[in-house]
Amino acid sequence: MAHYSLGTEGSPCLRCRLSKLCLPIALDSSDIKYLESIVEQYTLQKGEYLYRQNNNFHAVYAVRSGSFKSFTINYNGDTHINGFFFPGELIGLDGLENRIHINNMQALEQASVCQIHFSRLKDLSLKIPKFQNHFFSLMGREINEGQEINSLLSKRNAEQRVVHLLLSIAQRLERLSLSSNNFFLPMARTDIGIYLGLTTETVSRIFSQLQNKKLISVNNREIKLLDLESLQEIIECSRAKHACQVPFTPYLDERITAI
Repeated sequence: MAHYSLGTEGSPCLRCRLSKLCLPIALDSSDIKYLESIVEQYTLQKGEYLYRQNNNFHAVYAVRSGSFKSFTINYNGDTHINGFFFPGELIGLDGLENRIHINNMQALEQASVCQIHFSRLKDLSLKIPKFQNHFFSLMGREINEGQEINSLLSKRNAEQRVVHLLLSIAQRLERLSLSSNNFFLPMARTDIGIYLGLTTETVSRIFSQLQNKKLISVNNREIKLLDLESLQEIIECSRAKHACQVPFTPYLDERITAI
């Protein structure tokens, strides 16, 4: 894992395309310089770990590029994937409560993060009060998205789970002003299946079904969303009392379990 200080780049925060997501509005130049003086950046190669399960917690991270998966391995050796993270999102929050990371955090591709030692957050909050509010706002967003996946697993069928993941990724890419209709999935279908409580075969079958209905186009891991309205209708079916209007047969996976 390569490391270097942001202070050597010369106002990298202002030049970063994620500044609108990471930084509070209206920071003056002295505040930005102070922030850059305590932020460190790390680059990771595909498969490299940012931290591992049961490591001591000492910092929080903002994903700057690439993507990560968060997962645990239980005493039986079973893997449970708890989330995928993209640029502009916070990681490392799993260690806040007990100062021990409960997850592994692994790069899905070449990636980079900005690190802030948790011991410096208090000083940062005193120096830049707006940053504390902004940090809590970002933290709340991550918690809400985590709760949403729990609801997804308990209330939606396999097809709705896969569509929800695709639309979630599209929405997160749109926040970055990137293409939300045509994107690359950094995670394998096996990972998608573990995350959604489905088998790999079920995930592949649903991709094929969606492609046959011309709602998406699939080329290996490249995904094109062709009909956002119909895809959204599939999600809304789980909330409606009446029959779904989208002509799909629900596939109940043989291994639907809460992660």
